[in-house]
Amino acid sequence: MAFYGLEIYIFEDQKKDKSSGFLAGLKNKKDKKHPRSQSQSPERHDEVINTIRVQMQISEAMDACVRQTSMQFASRKACGQLDIPQISLGLLNGIFKSDFLYEKPYMQWKKRQANILEEVFISANHLITDKQVIDTLLAKMNNSEEWDNLMSTSERTEVLAAIRQVSLLLSSVNGHFGIQGETCYWATSYHFNIRLYEKLLFGIFDILDEGNFIEEADEFLKLCKLTWSTLGITQKMHNALYGWVLFQQFVLTEEEMLLDHAIIEVQKLLSAESSRGKDEEYINSLVCYIECDDSKSEMSLVQAILWSITYWCDSKLQDYHLHFSEEHDFFAKVLTLASVLRNKNYGAQDENKLTSDALSGPDIVHVKMYVERSVEAAYRRIEDNMNLGSQMERGNALAVLANDVRVIAEKELNLYSPVLCDWYPESAMVAAKLLHQLYGERLKPFLEQVSSLSDEVKLVLPAVGSLEHGLTLLFSSTCKANESRSFSSLELDRYQVGKFSRPIILEWVIAQHARILEWTGRILDLEDWEPLSYQQKHSSSAVEVFRIIEETVDQFFGLRLPLDITHLQALLSIIFHTLDSYLHKVCSHIVDKHHLYPPVPPLTRYKEAVFPMIKKKVVENVLLEEEINGNLVELTVSKLCIRLNTLQYIQKQMGILEDGIRKSWGSATISDNSRGEESRETSETVSEYSESVDELFVATFDSLRDTAADAIKRTCEFIGARVVFWDMRDTFLFRLYRGSVGSARFDNILPNFDSVLNNICDYVDDVLRDLVVASICKASLDGFVWVLLDGGPSCAFSDADINMMEEDLNMLKDFFIADGEGLPRSLVENEAQFAHQILNLYSLQTESVIQMLMTASELIPTGVESHKHRHRHLVDAHTLVRVLCHKKDKEASQFLKLHYQLPASSDYEDESPLKEPGLKPPMMADLLRNTSMQWSNNGHDSFKSIKKKFQKVTSEIRHSGSLSYS
Repeated sequence: MAFYGLEIYIFEDQKKDKSSGFLAGLKNKKDKKHPRSQSQSPERHDEVINTIRVQMQISEAMDACVRQTSMQFASRKACGQLDIPQISLGLLNGIFKSDFLYEKPYMQWKKRQANILEEVFISANHLITDKQVIDTLLAKMNNSEEWDNLMSTSERTEVLAAIRQVSLLLSSVNGHFGIQGETCYWATSYHFNIRLYEKLLFGIFDILDEGNFIEEADEFLKLCKLTWSTLGITQKMHNALYGWVLFQQFVLTEEEMLLDHAIIEVQKLLSAESSRGKDEEYINSLVCYIECDDSKSEMSLVQAILWSITYWCDSKLQDYHLHFSEEHDFFAKVLTLASVLRNKNYGAQDENKLTSDALSGPDIVHVKMYVERSVEAAYRRIEDNMNLGSQMERGNALAVLANDVRVIAEKELNLYSPVLCDWYPESAMVAAKLLHQLYGERLKPFLEQVSSLSDEVKLVLPAVGSLEHGLTLLFSSTCKANESRSFSSLELDRYQVGKFSRPIILEWVIAQHARILEWTGRILDLEDWEPLSYQQKHSSSAVEVFRIIEETVDQFFGLRLPLDITHLQALLSIIFHTLDSYLHKVCSHIVDKHHLYPPVPPLTRYKEAVFPMIKKKVVENVLLEEEINGNLVELTVSKLCIRLNTLQYIQKQMGILEDGIRKSWGSATISDNSRGEESRETSETVSEYSESVDELFVATFDSLRDTAADAIKRTCEFIGARVVFWDMRDTFLFRLYRGSVGSARFDNILPNFDSVLNNICDYVDDVLRDLVVASICKASLDGFVWVLLDGGPSCAFSDADINMMEEDLNMLKDFFIADGEGLPRSLVENEAQFAHQILNLYSLQTESVIQMLMTASELIPTGVESHKHRHRHLVDAHTLVRVLCHKKDKEASQFLKLHYQLPASSDYEDESPLKEPGLKPPMMADLLRNTSMQWSNNGHDSFKSIKKKFQKVTSEIRHSGSLSYS
């Protein structure tokens, strides 16, 4: 600046030209006509100069010393040729050890100047005739003791003058290239000048944040342009060197912004290649040597820089999986830069053929090479890492390798392929095929040995399926992204995992069948039918059964292997047999509810005892079978309620289980389709397949629901019968109306009902409460009818008792209706209808009942009124005979004595048989008395003889005239 007459600190006007920036304050002595337009404030000028000093790591003291010496050097030398050796020699002449406060900075500075001169002369070694002289001169300069202490000022001046003569000689030898402002010295020392300029350009980066520019970067670069004539820099060289500096800083910091600026400079450089400037011959004469793969090539400066950038891009892109992670998004820009530079023929003699269109054209061959080499390198890398773990089992190694290869495919699909397809549309296809081939070479020997669902197979085959799914997505992405293009190959060869997995999956499912059934039976045998908690009132065994089933289902779908309808059918078969077995075992201990009914007392006719002290007959009692009695003892009401809750829990869980299996099956089917495992070829076949699947679910779960519903119904009915006919036998059946109606009314029994129902409601789930209460209601009304018809010798009802009995029946109904908070009135009324009809029979005249009995006897042979076990009919012979037996009426008693020889009720013990010690619940054999009348010793006739007997009775009555008929 000083040599070319730039007045650094002149300030003549506050106004400045904003468009000219920093250089507006620098005024050339040759052009002082317009000083105002080029002025700039000294403060700002000094600020930028100081920034440059800091960036170049020059101390303030050295800066002041060099600046002062340079001004003196410039004042003594006429404006003309100037080069680096002259500047160094001029500074060595004017700066001494005494100018520095400390010796060390001076020694560093002097050493630097000596290195500069030595570098210049080494590069021009072939032009120096007396090399020994220059070496001696440089040695004296490097010897600090001799130079600073032993040599005088004149001696040092002589040494510097000798060196200057050599440098001037070299300058005259090089000649001119006709470039404006050239110093004629570049051709010899250009490599040093370039290094110096490159060092200067690196000053635009913030030393505290190397990925960013300093704020004064633009002014910094404008100031650097002042060095071009001294260093031999042209615009084209500047673009090349600045782009190279930016690129090197990008490589160092991975800052994407720097890459953007580097691309801009490279584009400027390449766009200038189409036209030669005056300095083209000079630039091409600047030879650089590039070493690559043990070979050495000569290139010009620009070619060397472009080649170096291209080489770096190629080396990274050939393994882009390693060098471009998801954290960086400059992969596309590096690929763009490589594609542009790849079109540059560095060895071509005629570079004018390069056009701007060619600069942006795609290079399919090289992009394909990038894909193939990078994918294979990524695969070999994970394969090598896997081989290092030699202790890893083969199956586990294949599974790990498959998962790692899938990660490569996913990165290729999501990160790289969208960028690569802009240059090479089939890039994803190439990557998918290559990965498939590389892994297939390792997989094939393993598949050939697959024979069972071993732990290895469970690891490898699902991983292979997931890998193939990922490769299929990668492969098909090419077609989706380029629908308008036609590709030579649209098929990806598959590993045929389903071919190997289908038979072994079926074998595995079949093996689970026996295991689950055995385990289900075992846990059910251990069940104590106690609630899990107050909130969970079902059995623990049901929870365990569903846990086992769900675990099996999870394992089934967790195999992540191709599945077909045969596998689903086998799985549903396991579920059906397991739950069906459990449901039947839950109900297997429930005996027929008719075992609970008390033995029917013998038929008697009403007659008051004449001699109260006479010994009465006791009803014989037959013991229940031991197994039945054991079941009845075991099946307490509380445990029956837990069983019932368990059945409800099973119904609920079956719905959840079915939904889960349907969802998992749908997901597995979609996954198989995406892997290409779909074997159905037409939409019609697919529809039929879906219908078959639906039929499987319906056949399995609907059948189980029906079984569970039937079990709930049986259990509810049994609970009702158990409560009324077993647990409340003494308090209800053998107490109601015993002796007389007035002394044994229903209101005395009602508290027992209330206590029993409260206890049951504490055990039963809320969903089932109404069903259980309805069952108890029905059993209670059946028990009421049983008292009316089978109450025994001590139950006799007069016409005056009917109203009280009606009141008791209404009281029983109201108890279950509970003022609208219990059972629906319509339901209770329907169940109580038969009891009301029986009471209506008691309210009839005795002769009317006898007539009805005779009519009913005539229908018996036709089968119209054939009596079924425990199913009563209002006007059948059995019901009518019992009504006559319990009527407190002499005419009825006479009729029964005359025609059926029935004993008097006063001949039998009044107490309940169950109250006597040593007696157990009644035997089923006693119920046979309910299907045949208690005749005389000659009795026990079949129903076929009843008609003859009633015809005889009718004839006798008509002849005697004791009865009249309407």
